[in-house]
Amino acid sequence: MIGERVHRIEDPVLLRGIGRFAADITHAGELHMRVVRSPIAHGRIHSVQTNDALALEGVVAVWSYDDVAECSAIPFRLTAREELLPYRQPVLARGVVRYVGEPVAVVFADSAYRAEDAADTVGLDIESLPAHIDAELDPVPWLDSEHATWAAASDRVLPPQDSQATTFTIEYGDVDGAFESAAGDPRYRVFDTTGQIGRHTGVPLECRGLVAWYDPSAQRLIVDGAAKVPFWNRDAVAAVTGLPPSSIILREGHVGGGFGPRGELYPEDLLVAIGAMRLGAPIKWIEDRQEHLVAANHSRGQRHSMRALVRVDDGWIEALDNSFILDQGAYVRTHGATVASLTASMLPGPYVIPHFRSRAHVRLTHKTPAGTYRSPGRYEGTFARERLVDTVADGLGIDRADIRRRNFIPAQQMPYQRPIQAMGTDLVHDSGDYALLLDKAGDRFGFDRIRESVLARRTDGETVGFGLAFFVEKSGIGPTEGARVSVDASGKVTLSCGASSVGQGVDTVLAQVVADTLDISPDQVRVVRGQTDQFAFGRGAFATRLAVMAGSAAKIAADNLVEKAKRVAAQRFKTSTEELQVSRGYVRIAQNPDVAMSLAEVAARLEPVEALPLKEEPGLSADGWFHTDHMTYPYGVHAALVRLEPGTGAVQIERYFVAYDVGRALNPALVEGQIAGGVAQGIGGALYEEFVYTSEGTPLCTSFMDYLIPTIHEVPDIEILLTEDCPSPLNPLGVKGAGEAGTTAVAAALASAVEDALQRPGSITSVPLRPAVLQRQISASRQTGPVSEP
Repeated sequence: MIGERVHRIEDPVLLRGIGRFAADITHAGELHMRVVRSPIAHGRIHSVQTNDALALEGVVAVWSYDDVAECSAIPFRLTAREELLPYRQPVLARGVVRYVGEPVAVVFADSAYRAEDAADTVGLDIESLPAHIDAELDPVPWLDSEHATWAAASDRVLPPQDSQATTFTIEYGDVDGAFESAAGDPRYRVFDTTGQIGRHTGVPLECRGLVAWYDPSAQRLIVDGAAKVPFWNRDAVAAVTGLPPSSIILREGHVGGGFGPRGELYPEDLLVAIGAMRLGAPIKWIEDRQEHLVAANHSRGQRHSMRALVRVDDGWIEALDNSFILDQGAYVRTHGATVASLTASMLPGPYVIPHFRSRAHVRLTHKTPAGTYRSPGRYEGTFARERLVDTVADGLGIDRADIRRRNFIPAQQMPYQRPIQAMGTDLVHDSGDYALLLDKAGDRFGFDRIRESVLARRTDGETVGFGLAFFVEKSGIGPTEGARVSVDASGKVTLSCGASSVGQGVDTVLAQVVADTLDISPDQVRVVRGQTDQFAFGRGAFATRLAVMAGSAAKIAADNLVEKAKRVAAQRFKTSTEELQVSRGYVRIAQNPDVAMSLAEVAARLEPVEALPLKEEPGLSADGWFHTDHMTYPYGVHAALVRLEPGTGAVQIERYFVAYDVGRALNPALVEGQIAGGVAQGIGGALYEEFVYTSEGTPLCTSFMDYLIPTIHEVPDIEILLTEDCPSPLNPLGVKGAGEAGTTAVAAALASAVEDALQRPGSITSVPLRPAVLQRQISASRQTGPVSEP
């Protein structure tokens, strides 16, 4: 079953329209929560008037900060640097609001309509203060000492904090020494570039939503609508409510997309849980699209300044010095400094670069707080780095593909270790042959023929271009994941695990792994995941980790179950386990396969009374745990053929290519689907999507009328080449992740292609690519020097 294009086992329920999303869950007597959000970007709260709202029919409660003052700030889940503690977000605004959309109060009423009407009557007396919008400006005062002390939950009084929440450097080699030793040496040349990536985010089909109810008789809090990291969120809710984690059950249903923002711990998650316990009624909160665009995590928003020391004769990049600013928005949310850390550590990509340094500046502004979005840090870093590589190639007159080959980490040096860390693990490229993949992509897609056609079309007056970008991803972060495979007396196979699904087809992949071991059909395997009362532990669905971690755990559990089944069958057949094999769901004597015992029969023999003389634990079930200290590093190349419309500057993507080495594709169809969807999102950030603010901090993109996401009209068919030349040696399946491969290099590849169309090296340094700017550049294409952006 592994490697087969199995249809998703999740889809029949969805196609029949009987999926169970958060909004589908209802309880008798439920109350609906509505959030009252700040209408201004920065201001001091003088009062929150709730009397009018409380007087309305059906309104049960209205809370402001004083009603939840005992709640600590929302904790970090990843990259919890101590200096970031003061910048965590309170559950409701405490004295000051810092972005449009910040929760200031919540209303609970007996219908969603009454809750929304009541929220409109809550009076907010907020004194407007100046808004800090531009992260590139010098840091400004941000927190007074009182707020900093509260947010840090520390006995010591912290000094006043400014808007640069943290800065750090990731480096190896001797960057300064390399530049100094090459000064004045004609064999070397220094290239300076910049790269800017606009602020955008994931916009899943389904907005966030939660339904919570408290059962006082069992002292259990049950929360439906969990996603991504239910086990971690359970523990965070437990810390706020005072309940033990074992008394809190978070349950995933169907999820209409994740992409990073969904499933993180937000103020609304805690408010729903607290409301269910205090008010003695089920609480339901369903986010609308406007709320999502101003309240859920934004992402990207980086500006890079890069300096490279390059050998003139062959384009070898000897040293790279990078500094970047990340616009974090108003608070540091659960990811801490993860995005900045990944940007810096993954910036070298597939290239050797003997001397490297990247300085991160995480700065706050009065905008929606930022977090992760599909390929966090790598989308941004790949854009900046690949723009630099193109600049070097053009400046030295070297073919853009050739200069990459000359700088690739050689295949014979794999595994290749950089003396830095990524996400707390040593950065070791586990396997790879980058030059081979680039050659295969060129042959499969006909890059040489495309370049020839581009030249011919230009002679006919078309503004066309071809560009490419290479990237390295990270996947499969540990440290551990577990799974349990069980077979009951009817032969039904169940896989239980701590994995989570955000629509990526994880149930199908895990079922394939188990089915492959038991030699049965995947649709015979029931997958139970994302339910904190069904499996004890789980790290969740993030960082492209589940195929590696949960897949390997499922493989180990299935292997262990097979060994247990063989031991039972061996006693019945009076033979050794070495003489047995499992095929088509039966344990058989290898040399006489007609002598067989079904897994259902084995399970029946393991009922408690019968298991005792067999000296086996009751039940045909087995656990599997997979542990790792390192991530896997898949890699790929994106390429694009584009045509620019001279009259408007619009970019038409005529063809788009992705070649990707996934180590081992558990289900190639799902990998290709992940890549195609990822490309669509990458196109959004490269050409259309950007959160724009006024100088007062008012967001101008609060609906799809203003925040433009690409449709099927703008996204071409994605031509995909999957290779399995370099399986990972770090897990039993040889697999690497695929969830972010389609997104990582889109902006870099499209920028390369558009710049090639303009025939103006160095002219494209930022995304999204604005038509008005491109139109001016097309008009000035026969002039020298880039056209400045507004």
